[in-house]
Amino acid sequence: MSSFRTTELSDPPYESDGLRFITVKTPNLKGRGDICVYVPEVEKDVTNLPIYILLHGVYGSAWIWALKGGAHRTARRLMTAGTIRPAIIAMPSDGLWGDGSGYLPHHERDFARWIVEDVPAAVRELIPQAAENAAVCLGGLSMGGYGALRLGGLHPERFRAISGHSSITKLEQMTEFVEEPLVGYGDGDGLPNVIDALTANRERLPALRFDCGRADTLFAANNELHAGLERLGIDHTYEVFDGGHEWPYWQEHVEQTLRFFDQSV
Repeated sequence: MSSFRTTELSDPPYESDGLRFITVKTPNLKGRGDICVYVPEVEKDVTNLPIYILLHGVYGSAWIWALKGGAHRTARRLMTAGTIRPAIIAMPSDGLWGDGSGYLPHHERDFARWIVEDVPAAVRELIPQAAENAAVCLGGLSMGGYGALRLGGLHPERFRAISGHSSITKLEQMTEFVEEPLVGYGDGDGLPNVIDALTANRERLPALRFDCGRADTLFAANNELHAGLERLGIDHTYEVFDGGHEWPYWQEHVEQTLRFFDQSV
């Protein structure tokens, strides 16, 4: 039985580059949500692939990790070389609230549950190569890094690994990127900062990594998060690279996330 009232899946004759497109209607969004999915070429009887979810930043949507970041091509290169094992790459929209939903519950919509519950369910239901109980990893950039680290900390039982690039680490940093007021963001949540979410389940956290560029406006915030996790004795990997808050940085370093996920499933 379907988890959704209505679903749509793109047809193979019109797809390209291994990308498929899903639209589902969910009460969590009070409407429809989109997911761009990269499905690697595997034998027809393969139905046990893990799911790696990549969350986008502000201003973006379901297409942006693939069509601006080339994440699916990086994944295919690594899989073809045998560097990582085959996996499904799911790239959902954030729910398309304003400049960015923050992947938080607010304004009578639950953008967190959309990611945590609906996206894995939709991929498992509509993509036959996904395992029924597929291992799920969660990553993202900027606002998406915030979503990945925060949601992974709050729901450790759902994810094998979490990874952030150039991550927002505190809700208040969203004001640097969006024009909508943050009043109501995180209704009923109470843990708007990444370090608090990671601390909430510190004994059960998934494998954790994040990185940031030295020229990034969020570099100091990521350094602060790293230092805080070290003080708390929370195991994690933090990497620093050259670069800023820009697509060339994420295009290059999404490889670290994919390799990390492969090692964690």
